[in-house]
Amino acid sequence: MNYKKLGNTNLEVSTICLGTMTWGEQNTQEDGFEQMDYALDQGVNFWDTAEIYSIPPKKETFGHTEVIIGNWFEKTKKREKVILASKVCGPMREYVRGGGNQFGTKNITEALEGSLKRLKTDYIDLYQLHWPERKTNFFGKLGYEHDDSNEWTQFEDILSDLKTFIDQGKIRYIGLSNETAWGTMQFIKIANENNFDHVVSIQNEYSLLCRFYDTDLAEVSHNENISLLSYSPLAAGLLSGKYQDGKVPEKSRLKATPGLMGRFNPRSLLAVANYLNIAKKYQLNPVHMALAFCDTKPFMGSTIFGATTNEQLKTIIKGLDVELSDEVLSDLDKVHREFPFPI
Repeated sequence: MNYKKLGNTNLEVSTICLGTMTWGEQNTQEDGFEQMDYALDQGVNFWDTAEIYSIPPKKETFGHTEVIIGNWFEKTKKREKVILASKVCGPMREYVRGGGNQFGTKNITEALEGSLKRLKTDYIDLYQLHWPERKTNFFGKLGYEHDDSNEWTQFEDILSDLKTFIDQGKIRYIGLSNETAWGTMQFIKIANENNFDHVVSIQNEYSLLCRFYDTDLAEVSHNENISLLSYSPLAAGLLSGKYQDGKVPEKSRLKATPGLMGRFNPRSLLAVANYLNIAKKYQLNPVHMALAFCDTKPFMGSTIFGATTNEQLKTIIKGLDVELSDEVLSDLDKVHREFPFPI
C-alpha cells in the first residue's frame, strides 16, 4: 500500500480511500463489516463517509452508513487504526434539521454531534462541507447563476465554528467538497486574515470522464498544498465497462439511480468504449487503468472507491501496483481530446 501526506498535515493516508456511501441501502451491515475488515487488513487506512449516507439519500436511511461504521468501531476496537472523514451536508430537504442551509452554528453543531454519536467516536479526523450553500456549479450543474443575496452562511462564520470544534478536539482537520476555485480561495484568504485553520483537502469528482479539476483547481492544489480526494474515479461504474451494450446489473448504481445523475448518456458510453479499447490494447483491467490514471496526478491525495461487493473491493486492491506507461497515457489523452467532458 502507498501512502501520502494529506495536504499540509502529518496524516499519512492510503492513496486509495474506502468509500462507504452504499452501506445501509445497497449493502447490509454485514457487507460493510466485511469490507472494513478486508480493507484495513490490506493497508487501506483512510475511509470516507457522510451524514446523509446511504445513497440515494432519503429520510429512512439518513445516517445509516455512519451507524454501520460506528458499530464496527465498537465491535473491533480499531478506531485508532483508521483515518476517518465525514461530512456535513449542504442545503437539504426538510427531514434534515428542518431543511435549508446547514452551515450555521446551530445546524453544523447538531450535524457534528449527530455524526460523532452514530460513529461512536470522540473525534473525526477530516470534517468536510459536503457542498456549498451558495448558488454555484456542482453535481453536474451547468450555467453559473450569480447570487447577491448573501442568504448563506459566510465563510468567516463557518471557519470560526470549525475552529471551535478543532479546539474542542472533536475534529482534527477541515476539508471542502464539490467546491470551486473561487470558493476555495475565499476559505484560504479568510483563514489567513483571521488565524483560522486552513482547509487541507477538496473532495471533488475526478476520472477519465470528468477532468474539470484540471482547468483551475489543480493550480490551487499545487500552490496552496491542498489534496484532491477524487470521488467517482470510475464515473459511477461506467469506466468498468459493466454498462456497455445496454447492460444494467442488479445491485448496480445505475439500477439504484437511473441516469447516474447525468453521467449515463450516449456520448459518455462512446468515450468509455474508446477507453475500454485502450485497456484491451495494453492488456489492462479497465478498473485498474482508471484508478492508476487518477494516481498519476500530482495533486491527488487519495482516490475514493466504493464497492457493492467484496469481490469488487478485492479486484480494486489487486490493481494498486499498476503503473501506466507513457504510451498508455498518450492514448488516454487522445481520447480525452476527442471527448473532453462527456458527463
